[in-house]
Amino acid sequence: MKGSRDVIIKPVISEKSYSLVEQNRYTFIVHPKSKKIEIKKAIEEIFNVKVISVNTIKIAPKLRRLGASMGYKSGYKKAIVTLKQGDSIPIFESK
Repeated sequence: MKGSRDVIIKPVISEKSYSLVEQNRYTFIVHPKSKKIEIKKAIEEIFNVKVISVNTIKIAPKLRRLGASMGYKSGYKKAIVTLKQGDSIPIFESK
């Protein structure tokens, strides 16, 4: 991987990801070839927090249909990051 900003693509903003914030777990879409150690270093560098664990999930491409044409919705890789107690990431803070 090139740098921290290349590993982390974007945060996942959904009801489920917000319910995980209460357990100090944050969800991100990451580069498909990134490894857990790279994800951990990138999160610690970008957000200045201490990461305890990283869980990754590969979401497979799904077949979609629009009228007569068929295609695939692209697959991606998702990472759920657990932070040390007391640390938080401000982009997930609700107002």
